[in-house]
Amino acid sequence: MSREMRFTDPGEGIHEAEVVEIMVDAGSSVEEGDSVLAVETDKATTELPAAHGGRVEDIAVEVGDRIQVGDLLLTLAGDDAGDDHGKSTGGAEGDAAGSEETGDRDGASTGDKATEQDRKRRHKGPVPAAPSTRRLARELGVALETIDGTGPGGRVLDSDVRAAAESEETGPESQSAERDEAPQAERPAGERKPAPERQPASAYEPPDFSRWGEVERVPLRSVRRATAREMARAWAEIPHVMHHDRADVTALEHFRRDNAEEVEAAGGKLTLTVLVLKAAAAALRAMPRFNASLDADGETVVLKHYCHIGVAVATEQGLLVPVVRNVDRKSVRELAVELTELSRRARDGGLTREEMQGGSFTVTNVGGIGGRLFTPIIRHPEAAILGLGRAELTPVATGDLDTPAVYARLLLPLCLAFDHRLNDGAEAAQFVNRLRESLQDPESLLLAV
Repeated sequence: MSREMRFTDPGEGIHEAEVVEIMVDAGSSVEEGDSVLAVETDKATTELPAAHGGRVEDIAVEVGDRIQVGDLLLTLAGDDAGDDHGKSTGGAEGDAAGSEETGDRDGASTGDKATEQDRKRRHKGPVPAAPSTRRLARELGVALETIDGTGPGGRVLDSDVRAAAESEETGPESQSAERDEAPQAERPAGERKPAPERQPASAYEPPDFSRWGEVERVPLRSVRRATAREMARAWAEIPHVMHHDRADVTALEHFRRDNAEEVEAAGGKLTLTVLVLKAAAAALRAMPRFNASLDADGETVVLKHYCHIGVAVATEQGLLVPVVRNVDRKSVRELAVELTELSRRARDGGLTREEMQGGSFTVTNVGGIGGRLFTPIIRHPEAAILGLGRAELTPVATGDLDTPAVYARLLLPLCLAFDHRLNDGAEAAQFVNRLRESLQDPESLLLAV
């Protein structure tokens, strides 16, 4: 009996993955629980075990294929593969050497077309097709459910998709064109020629860059692919507004240096980011609409009575954002120890998905890399994100026009990107003012536990 192995729902909102390794060959034998494939989701690589033992009859994917829940991965043949009752477990019809009742659907077609009832029954579950075939169907705008597959077990092949696309091109549209080209005399007098149906704008088609020199095509993978998708969504759905300011952190830097060794002895690193987290928590508690989300109906504000702040960490895999929970309830020392550990595991690839979920606000700091100022993109569905630039000694003039004085002060650039649907510019200015006041008074950070 042949049994299909399909990509099952891994949970946690994951619907697709990329095949990064195939650990078996067609014809090899596996036992139940043996790892047969390795797939990579947005944040982790997972080995998929065989649900049953048997001989690998067919491998439906290749390294680099992007698969979705329900896609066929491989077919295993057991000892009773010749049993005429053997049907695949994933919803496809029969095996490649089906009985007389199944009509020998092994590629040597008898020429008889499947009835509508047969087609519906065959496609009741996921349509058997390789991920590359599914991509082709999406590109050509063809619904796989409407195609009678000519491959083994009714599997839809690339040739089936192209044939269906060509059939649609020569279908109703061409017939409409023929009607439009009918002689004018056949229309009643005074009847206008119908206007052509408006077609949707086609997607952007880049030029052939190889015309101007050598190119290399490298697929977006893993974290970078997830980042591209989420950033495009956030920029498209959230009306961003940027509020810029600077905070005098001269006293804060002295405080940081005075307490760095004590925090290091406890296992943490007292950074400027840690102190900003504490100040941001106080501002979020005072102005909860920056610690909120807009519900899916677009008319309800979800105010969160917790303060979980994500901190962007640059890694070799890409940008990861572990979440520090209950920032408003923890001391500066506790935050330093926790953030140090989360950052280390982010760079080592040891974060769990749970540790990167549930954030209500985000802080990102490029100052350590050398960026003076930038405008971050809000992480959907949060209401705001705070970007930190490089703190620099800057001449600051004080006094009045008649008796000015100039001092060197350490100034930290701030950029608050906020969702204009939830907050206005005046509220953003008030939020940043509160943040600045906390950063300029280090003693207030010690009391805010």
